[in-house]
Amino acid sequence: MPDTPPGGRAVTTRIVVPGGHSMVSLLGSGDAVLRVVEGLVASDVHVRGNEITLTGSPAENALAAGVFEQLLLLLERGEVLTQDAVERTVAMLTRDGGDKPADVLTLNILSNRGRTIRPKTANQKRYVEAIDRHTIVFGIGPAGTGKTYLAMAKAVQALQSKQVNRLILTRPAVEAGEKLGFLPGTLNDKIDPYLRPLYDALHDMLDPESIPRLMAAGTIEVAPLAYMRGRTLNDAYIILDEAQNTTPEQMKMFLTRLGFGSKIVVTGDITQVDLPGTASSGLRVVRGILDGVEDVSFVQLTSSDVVRHKLVSRIVDAYEQYDAEQESLAPAQRGPQRAPGRRDDVRRGPR
Repeated sequence: MPDTPPGGRAVTTRIVVPGGHSMVSLLGSGDAVLRVVEGLVASDVHVRGNEITLTGSPAENALAAGVFEQLLLLLERGEVLTQDAVERTVAMLTRDGGDKPADVLTLNILSNRGRTIRPKTANQKRYVEAIDRHTIVFGIGPAGTGKTYLAMAKAVQALQSKQVNRLILTRPAVEAGEKLGFLPGTLNDKIDPYLRPLYDALHDMLDPESIPRLMAAGTIEVAPLAYMRGRTLNDAYIILDEAQNTTPEQMKMFLTRLGFGSKIVVTGDITQVDLPGTASSGLRVVRGILDGVEDVSFVQLTSSDVVRHKLVSRIVDAYEQYDAEQESLAPAQRGPQRAPGRRDDVRRGPR
């Protein structure tokens, strides 16, 4: 790559794509991938034959060249380039976190019915690696960051590879604006909606016809947190979801269920607490208690790790900005209530 010229003028960088690569695969049908790259990098991109010419500042060209290098690596590993893959490649290179996008986007966790589950951001890759290395892992972050879904995929992987004998999936059945007593049906009927997201994830990862059989045999258990009290869970992969809705006492109770040969993953979003009154969130206080304890890991996910609709990431950022502004105001200047989702002063329906 050429040296920076005096005055920081635009320079030209040329990339020759090896003959073994299809330019159509790299650039996309009708140059669809190329147009995405052009919209995300500042350099001017020109393609002729198997040569790509970049014109811009040295830093801009370095980023664009890095993008094409990673896209070529993805192709070498058998991936089909998509707009999402290009966008995530650019985002990871821009943040300079040290992780190579091709390594992140080809880390297979679980495959089922032709669909492969993988991390999509560097933070998600670190989360998955923390689960591999530690006995207890806390995945904390906003909605849509994959903290529960990836934990579920690792759980199913552990079960299929016989690392554990059973999966135990649990959530606190906290009333978020609706009283359980007023809902129709039996106690199980009333609790079931709180556990539905865990069932949905299972159906994505296992053959649906096998799930009732595995649950009947006790190999998979989905239950409210209250059902964990008094148990010791050996040779199990245990996930506590929506952990922000545990009290400190419940969190201690849950963590001390850990038995031999087991692993625990705790997931939650401390900005969406549904506990009533002034009750403290167990997820809020546990980091101060366990941070630094051997074989316990805390992984923080952010809006940049959201893998849902792009608007979800913007919504998360907007709420965080609003919360920060509210916290900076004097009490007399604050509105009658905090931002929705801040603590327990605003009640919401089930998410």
